[in-house]
Amino acid sequence: MHLYKMVKNIMVLVLGVSCYSSIGQVSTDGKSNYLNFSEDILDFHITPKDSVDRSGLMFSDQGSWFGFGYSDSIGTMTDFSGPFLMTQQNGVWSSKSLASIKIAIGSHLINFKKENIIEQKSYSSHLEQTFFADGVELKETLLFLNGHTALIKYEFTNTYQRIIQLTYHWKNEPLLTNSLKLSSQRNVLKISSNISTALGVITFPKSTIINNLEKGFSTEFQELELKPNQTKEVVIAQTFIFPEYSWEEEKKIINISDFDSILNNRKQEKNDELKTLIENSKPQFKDNKYARVLAKAQLTLQNNWRIAAGELNHQGLFPSYHYEWFHGFWSWDSWKHAAGLSRFAPELAKDQIRAMFDYQADDGFILDCIYRDTTIENHNYRDTKPPLASWAVVQILQKDRDINFAEEMYPQLIKYHNWWYAKRDHDQDGLCEYGSTDGTVLAAKWESGMDNAIRFDSSEILKNSYRAYSLNQESVDLNAYLYAEKLYLAQLAEALGKKLESDELKSNAEKLKRLIQDQFYDKQDGWFYDTNLEGTQFIKGAGSEGWTALWAKAASPEQAEAVKTKMMDEQKFYTKVPFQTMSKDHPKFDPLNGYWRGPNWLDQAYFAIKGLRNYGYDLEADKATIQIMEGADGLLEKGKSIRENYHPITGEGREAHNFSWSAAHIILMLTED
Repeated sequence: MHLYKMVKNIMVLVLGVSCYSSIGQVSTDGKSNYLNFSEDILDFHITPKDSVDRSGLMFSDQGSWFGFGYSDSIGTMTDFSGPFLMTQQNGVWSSKSLASIKIAIGSHLINFKKENIIEQKSYSSHLEQTFFADGVELKETLLFLNGHTALIKYEFTNTYQRIIQLTYHWKNEPLLTNSLKLSSQRNVLKISSNISTALGVITFPKSTIINNLEKGFSTEFQELELKPNQTKEVVIAQTFIFPEYSWEEEKKIINISDFDSILNNRKQEKNDELKTLIENSKPQFKDNKYARVLAKAQLTLQNNWRIAAGELNHQGLFPSYHYEWFHGFWSWDSWKHAAGLSRFAPELAKDQIRAMFDYQADDGFILDCIYRDTTIENHNYRDTKPPLASWAVVQILQKDRDINFAEEMYPQLIKYHNWWYAKRDHDQDGLCEYGSTDGTVLAAKWESGMDNAIRFDSSEILKNSYRAYSLNQESVDLNAYLYAEKLYLAQLAEALGKKLESDELKSNAEKLKRLIQDQFYDKQDGWFYDTNLEGTQFIKGAGSEGWTALWAKAASPEQAEAVKTKMMDEQKFYTKVPFQTMSKDHPKFDPLNGYWRGPNWLDQAYFAIKGLRNYGYDLEADKATIQIMEGADGLLEKGKSIRENYHPITGEGREAHNFSWSAAHIILMLTED
């Protein structure tokens, strides 16, 4: 089927589902109803104790490389915390508040304390907070103009029945890092860093006069006359911009920006994204609690979004801005992010794919991870990651009509697919192995994505050719992914008019399907395992790789039935948070210390659920999805972040906060394909 027709038919189905109008008790008319699902869905309260304090979350948008929080101190700080700078190191706080406003009536300084907070609300579009003391109401609203600049509006309201003369000025709380230096010119404060090329700028109203030293500044007091019940406002801009972008052009944009218009645009933009997700949720997941989970997932991805900078040539997502070593793009993370983003932000999804293929080698190899600044962290060429790129591209195209993207990606995807057979099939039998470019077992384990899974405990490395090594075992998940990839590539080839290539891919997929069913399936155990190279010995220990054949539709119906039975066994995989990375009854099961030896990773849980659906086990898939949402600590609660993985028995969130692929797979679980 031609791609236009394929996408059109899919969109007709999606539109049919989106006509479902009963989303819990919430009416779907009006512009902001969907945005309201994001209200306070994540908790951004943090007053950083030092530059590397990660005890709270940070809000960002538009792909910016900096973020903010709410002050949670009991002192007199009323401003937003930060900014938290991802422009340098692996993320540092610049200050508790880099531009803190002080207000006085005459000589009386108004101390807005924690008890003076009237309201604090966060949305995926903006942050807002209101304070009241001594007859003056102060409302602050923060939003992102674009990927370089945040705007903060201050609204002063006089509640007295008399005219007041209010004065205000800004100063910084002490800098939390020695790398920053302050300088000023007229109403513009510049922030430079001796370890980052990004230029920081705070643009105050034109009448502002700045007095500064290298580590501190204050502006001269300015006066406002406020009549009874009158409100006046001022706006400042905080910018952090890399040298590949023009500060002169950004300055022009700031000068003509209308805050209220931008706020309305942001609200509409986020409302539309949430509407797309919520209206396209599966009929069985139309309850408000799932709408809130989708809003949390959307905001999680938003907070990890970064525009192109340095050696990152396209925009994309961090796995987690919150964890200091995740400030880059990883390949299989990128494929998963793109699949989730396809549901509401297809252009960002496309760029997430492009970011990794920017570094594709001539032989087709895609490296493991890339970073903006290689003086902080080097790109990892030691391994690649499981081949899910074609799956992600097709996910995007199912939601988007862009035939040009299919044409752009197809030759690169084919090169990457063929690379596996050229560099990772040690015995040339049509079944591939995980491996490395540097000959280490460690990097070969990384290539699987399941770094310390028990199936690799006794693995050894074998040389295939120059800078091409394989483990001495053939992996069921890798070959299931490659089987699925052949079918996805066949879809793309057919849509692009490449009938012969499509037919050949389908034929090769059928051969691989038979090999998977014959070699990796243990009839006695009813499970898929890795094997030795000869295919004569199973590498036992039931793990999540055992259901990838179901996700890929590579298992026979009888095999799928047996695997399903084990998956739904409460003594094995059907735990409080179902479908963890290894069976509960295995002696090496250790969720607290075992990274890939017991925790539930939501990508693997999604593959399990999708595998069940592929074979008609929708009731089991629904039951498991609900149990995951209810069992994983905090998913259904406001405030708590989405975690890297979860303890399958207790539900406790583990490892990194604000984790992108967990959020992406929540979206995939709850929304229509």
